[in-house]
Amino acid sequence: MSTTSVALHPGWLRVTFSDGTHGDFHDRWLRHNSDNDRHPKTGERILCSSELADDLRVVAAHIDGEALVVRFSDDSPASSFPLGWLETSAYAVGRVAVPPPPSDVPTFTLRATDFSDLASLTSAALARVRRDGIAIVRAAAGSVLGATSEAAAEATERLVSAFEGNGTDVIETHFGRIEDLRPDNTTNKNTDQLGYTDAAIHLHTDQPFIPKPPRYQILQSILPSDNGGDSMFVDALAAWRYLHDLERHDAELLRTVPVHFHRKQKAFESLVVAPIIAWPDDAAHDLGTFQVRYSYFTMAPHRVPFGEMSAWYRAYDRFARLVRDPVNQVRTRLAAGDFVIYDNHRMLHARTSFVGSRWLRGIYLEPKG
Repeated sequence: MSTTSVALHPGWLRVTFSDGTHGDFHDRWLRHNSDNDRHPKTGERILCSSELADDLRVVAAHIDGEALVVRFSDDSPASSFPLGWLETSAYAVGRVAVPPPPSDVPTFTLRATDFSDLASLTSAALARVRRDGIAIVRAAAGSVLGATSEAAAEATERLVSAFEGNGTDVIETHFGRIEDLRPDNTTNKNTDQLGYTDAAIHLHTDQPFIPKPPRYQILQSILPSDNGGDSMFVDALAAWRYLHDLERHDAELLRTVPVHFHRKQKAFESLVVAPIIAWPDDAAHDLGTFQVRYSYFTMAPHRVPFGEMSAWYRAYDRFARLVRDPVNQVRTRLAAGDFVIYDNHRMLHARTSFVGSRWLRGIYLEPKG
């Protein structure tokens, strides 16, 4: 026989009843329904939820006999909820919670002792990207990927050739065909942007300001920095699904409110107006149709009607804080010869600031046809 239990989650808790069923309850809902705030003679509620702090939360909860006992962050007396009443009043019985974005680096890492067969390696990497959004590839000592800086061009071309043999084409952008992401760059066009500095760059997608952002990007590590320069990735598909499960209205605003993405450089300018999330209702099970555009540093001032601006900022900020939380990020450091390939329509990427001559090469790919 199952025993009744309680588990806390951010903003809500789950009570599993003795028969194995469960109900999920928001922190605010529980506080609003506390019997501590009823008139002693009439039993009527004497508290309006508007009187509660916006950041109210459950700080502790346990089962005591036939009741759930909860303490809240407002220092009110502990509230006791009869389990029978909770079962009768439950509004989310049997709910299956959507998990937050994954952060386990080994899950996305391809390890091998011999990377001499680049055709096989790149095929496996692309399969992983189509499934998970990202593949991190560690270079074996002495492999063709463990390039010195002098052999970087040859190593990159061999890597590109292998990916092209697996159904992708290199896409040239306003930076050029291959990007040398290093502070002392002398090889690319339009280097007046953050990627060619040693500054931290927080989560974003690449090229959201053009009509058709490239689908895949390779980041090939030639020379790691002396200090810093770690890479972070977040599955925006998982993040949006997670938000949609918790705050559907906010998630739908991300899919319906148009945003102005504007890149303005000395010799290049482009503007695209599109929502952050593009995913048709009738394609909810087709991962290949999901697309995120997200870039805080190429986002123009929002142009939302006055009566919608506050709601829009709440939705956007909630998503931003979700993906910026380190517990939802895949965080790694690329050694010389390592590379990562990710789906630019699904994954957000970032880096920490660094000291030294960090050198990554960036290549955009698009599926053939």
